[in-house]
Amino acid sequence: MVTPTRSDDDMVFKALADANRRKVLDMLCVQNGQTLGSLCSHLDMARQSATQHLAILEAANLVSTVRRGREKLFFINPVPVHEVYERWVSKFERRRITLLHDLKREIEGEDP
Repeated sequence: MVTPTRSDDDMVFKALADANRRKVLDMLCVQNGQTLGSLCSHLDMARQSATQHLAILEAANLVSTVRRGREKLFFINPVPVHEVYERWVSKFERRRITLLHDLKREIEGEDP
């Protein structure tokens, strides 16, 4: 597994920081492989703004594209989100789960 560089993490966090971009990712999660037109029909913004948001998502590798004739289809790439989870979130989650496990053992009177 390739360890993401700081700039990769920064790009993912920047992309995820915007509510409109998170909405696009949610939409692609529900129905992957949408066109710009279908995405824009559910967004309250101009086509040009949606294109800029998609470019940021694509630069962060959160979205990939495939050409189908004249159409460009957008697909979600969950790998960068998983890498952020593994690197930043899971280490805090493990500690919390360990504390809950220790508390359960103490309440139930189990030996450590």
